[in-house]
Amino acid sequence: MPAALISVSDKSGLAEFATGLRDLGFTLLSTGGTAKALRAAGLAVTDVADVTKFPEMLDGRVKTLHPAVHGGLLARRDLPEHMAAIAEHGIAPIDLVCVNLYPFRETAAKPGLSPEHVIEQIDIGGPSMLRSAAKNFAAVTVVVDPQDYPRVLAALQEGGDAAELRRDLAEKVYAHTAAYDAAIAAWFAAQRGERFPERLSLAFERVQSLRYGENPGQAAAFYTAQPGLGLSGLRQHGGKELSFNNLLDLEGAMLAIEPYAGETACAIVKHTTPCGLATGATPLEAYQKALACDPVSAFGSVIAFSVPVDEACAQAVASLFVECVVAPQFSPEALAALGAKKNLRVLEGSAREGAGALDVKGVRGGILVQERAPAALSDAGWKVVTKRQPSSAELKDLLFAWRAVASVKSNAIVLARDGATIGIGAGQMSRVDAAFLAVHKARAAGHATEAAALGSDAFFPFRDGVDQAAQAGVRTIVQPGGSVRDEEVIAAADEHGIAMVFTGQRTFRH
Repeated sequence: MPAALISVSDKSGLAEFATGLRDLGFTLLSTGGTAKALRAAGLAVTDVADVTKFPEMLDGRVKTLHPAVHGGLLARRDLPEHMAAIAEHGIAPIDLVCVNLYPFRETAAKPGLSPEHVIEQIDIGGPSMLRSAAKNFAAVTVVVDPQDYPRVLAALQEGGDAAELRRDLAEKVYAHTAAYDAAIAAWFAAQRGERFPERLSLAFERVQSLRYGENPGQAAAFYTAQPGLGLSGLRQHGGKELSFNNLLDLEGAMLAIEPYAGETACAIVKHTTPCGLATGATPLEAYQKALACDPVSAFGSVIAFSVPVDEACAQAVASLFVECVVAPQFSPEALAALGAKKNLRVLEGSAREGAGALDVKGVRGGILVQERAPAALSDAGWKVVTKRQPSSAELKDLLFAWRAVASVKSNAIVLARDGATIGIGAGQMSRVDAAFLAVHKARAAGHATEAAALGSDAFFPFRDGVDQAAQAGVRTIVQPGGSVRDEEVIAAADEHGIAMVFTGQRTFRH
């Protein structure tokens, strides 16, 4: 009779899978809690200790690390000397292994647990059995994912060799154990406060294959480091499948509204940078103010809200051609209004990152890794450096502009008034050009630039950017400071009667 060794921490679908194996004539071998669960389901089980002739020991740390197990897994059926060797020692072949590992990552993510408790969730026997079985995939079927139970049973019921399936399952095992080890290594590095260890192991799980990448002809896929977090945690209501560029723009949109937690905010994003960003008393007001910044560029955009979307707001959004709309929640009436747009992708959720998430960017032959930029930008530590002090109303606009410019591609300049952007200069090679573009975009959309607040993501290297702003009637500026020409820049602001604040913090977004 064929033998199946089953030892799982995730017992979803276990009884049905094991019953199917029994019905196919498999002898069931198991350990500990899994054996108990199988017996509770009315299945006959042989304890692994009866196979090894050695009891479980060290509080269950040693159960399956034995030649009777690994010999049965690793023996090549096509080599008579292998089969003779295990027969000599009374070892029976094991034909199927179903193992999933102790929940290390989930345990390590729980607050307040001692290191000793977390360490006990490092599985030793499980990865060893998986790797042994996967190495001998020519003869052994190895299952690590409960989602694979139905197709494994179907293949076994059909008969035949199923060699391709066994190879696929073996590949999945090594990817799984690699990710498991990566999580353990990251935890050890975190225990000593090391964000960037000498060897960084990043494990990602494919969420979906994409139609193409940035352009047709470029193959692409979407992966996540932790399923259910970030963009992979968004729930899609209707519309076409998300594209590579949709996902990039969604990231830009979520980044743009992140600093406005607790406020009603709307970001309209095109090519990963906002073309409009605003706060308002309602989602509709925030959307209308954001759209007014640059209604031309908003065509084909991605729109993000920081609060639930109601019917009135949804109807307004539905009147514009939009690729995606994302919000924490939509009312049933809002979903109905947006659902009338056949191709509109409606995404619900917060897209929160996991604790300690890193920002990863690809370069040729490698990656760059950095801490995430702080989302909660505040006016703490600000210093007024000009003769004129900003009023409380002006400080409010400066704070809005400072938060807004952090999500704009560098070099970045934002003009803002009354909790809304009115002009955005993004991705320019010089800061004076970014200032010129912000003014141009504002006036092209019919906005008066007089008395606007200006936010700059980095210092002004020359006074020309301040002069450009003064010509447009800008009355307040917020910028990091730190240029060797700060005195010249401050003097220019004083000449024009502009109130200028230094934040001491740069917010480049390359």
